[in-house]
Amino acid sequence: MVRVYLSSRTSVPRWLSVTTQIATVVAALAVGGIALAFTGVDPFQAYSILFIDTLTTPYTITNTIVRAVPLVLAGYAVFLPLKAGLENIGAEGQIYLGGIFGTWVGLNLGLPSPILLPVMVLSGLLGGALWALVPAFLRAKWNVNEILTTLMSVFIAIQVNEYLINGPMQGGAGAFPRSESLPTGALLPTIPGTGFHVGVLFLVVVPVLLHLLLNRTRLGYEITMTGSNPEAAGQAGMSKFKIYVIVLTLGAAFAGLAGMVEIAANQQRLTSQWSPGYGWTAIPIALLGRRGAFQTALAGFFFAILIVGSLQMQSALSVSAALASVIEALVILFLITAEFVRSYEVYVETERNFGRDLPFVNVVGKES
Repeated sequence: MVRVYLSSRTSVPRWLSVTTQIATVVAALAVGGIALAFTGVDPFQAYSILFIDTLTTPYTITNTIVRAVPLVLAGYAVFLPLKAGLENIGAEGQIYLGGIFGTWVGLNLGLPSPILLPVMVLSGLLGGALWALVPAFLRAKWNVNEILTTLMSVFIAIQVNEYLINGPMQGGAGAFPRSESLPTGALLPTIPGTGFHVGVLFLVVVPVLLHLLLNRTRLGYEITMTGSNPEAAGQAGMSKFKIYVIVLTLGAAFAGLAGMVEIAANQQRLTSQWSPGYGWTAIPIALLGRRGAFQTALAGFFFAILIVGSLQMQSALSVSAALASVIEALVILFLITAEFVRSYEVYVETERNFGRDLPFVNVVGKES
């Protein structure tokens, strides 16, 4: 007979933070491999296609990088609030508003492309930020749970999109409601000599800016301090109201930018349910890369590989492309487990030690 005890960790070793993230991915892929084997598919062959083939052909490399742009940007919509101890579940709705704002600007402002595209970028940022402003204020002012308010705002945003394409912004011929197509000057141009649109530059600029913000500025210090110890941050004179509003609106601005990029680079018009669901994928991206801005970017690339690679597997092995969603869910499941390991130490006491004043033995084999 054994007894199991939990003890909250006073600090998390650096090696544990790194290994739990790696173990999360490995465990998710291992369980996914078992599911593949039960369906009669060789998991080694499937994962070879998923990761090696996807990263060795020009078409799939280009497609992966292009898909990574909105995924990484949306990931930052969840990552930045996490640094302050908040959870933004509404990135999907913020993507919709960024796309709506960007589309309206692209359709209605007859500006030259070099001026129009920066204005569209700003409008996308503004649309996402405004959509998170109410949840941010409610959380900062009255401590209203931001998980509920940001989640509910997603469904409102989807209905706003439906109203617009069936009413004020409806245009174009066809049986399905949609807006007019963006003019050529409002589309993101391709970088000469590559298959990438200019939006991929955000993959370079935004991680660097966020890293500098969080690690080289007073605001970044306040964000991190508020997230790790809000009571101490308050005693030090840091304003939780200011931090909560900033991280939720700034994070949402990146989701809005992701929506604008998706419209101007891929969709080219508003339609019903035009978002591919990147706002939901942003949650495991941020959880997996929560240690830093660059780690979040890598997590975004990982999920872009999953999406593109699953389509390759579907073509080569007749494996359902839904495998990417299965692995996504497994990553979330194991991330929750990893968070438990990060937060608690587990000890066991055997029957022969009951009632004796002997040290407990950690399940990972370390005496304490």
